[in-house]
Amino acid sequence: MIHRRTAVALLVSPPLLTGCGGGAEATARRVPAGRPAPTATPAPEVHAKAVPEGIPGLGPKTGAAIPARCRQAVVVTGRGKDSPLCTVVVHERTATGWEAGAAWPAHNALHGWSDHHMAGDLRSPLGVYTLSDAGGLLSDPGTRLPYHHSTGFVSPGTGFEGEPLAGSFDYVVAIDYNRASGTSPLDWSRPLGPKRGGGIWLHVDHGGPTHACVSIAKAHMKDLLRTLDPHRHPVVVMGYADWLTR
Repeated sequence: MIHRRTAVALLVSPPLLTGCGGGAEATARRVPAGRPAPTATPAPEVHAKAVPEGIPGLGPKTGAAIPARCRQAVVVTGRGKDSPLCTVVVHERTATGWEAGAAWPAHNALHGWSDHHMAGDLRSPLGVYTLSDAGGLLSDPGTRLPYHHSTGFVSPGTGFEGEPLAGSFDYVVAIDYNRASGTSPLDWSRPLGPKRGGGIWLHVDHGGPTHACVSIAKAHMKDLLRTLDPHRHPVVVMGYADWLTR
């Protein structure tokens, strides 16, 4: 599944000042005897408009990799470089900055993260990737993404901790890493070659680490599918916390 990294600078508007200053009148006026001299009208307070807020936990380099047109960012924050545990938060860009949704507990790959993912390394790829296509064993729960309903979304066997994998692919969103966007998540083309892995999805959590995917609870997958909107150009921003703060 192709991952398209898009390194477009995130434009942040400089703070704007509103209001205008006031002060003492410039022309001298004669003050009648016995009357106190008029005092200058105090200047009104000057308020600064808030700078649009960025996504918490993302440093300038990571933030700059989010395309300017992107209005939805699924941020996957790992606990550590070698940890399989992470948190997923959907952020929506508004006129005043990014607004965060609920934090969902999640799993990533067994051995953590890699900046040069290879097939079989049991690490999830670091980076910013577009989210273009969805699918699953179950029928479309109401997503606006193209949805491929197929019996091909099966995962037999057990996970790394002995947990059953059945139902893991009831709902999936393809992460555009080494895949052709605009195709079913089941499409196995690999533009970077098979050695660079692929088939990396957001999918239903089975209670343990993944091979390279990111997994969240079934109810949260349904929420995610109903939230993502191709007209808002969604991306996933994924990595362990220290890497994301670059």
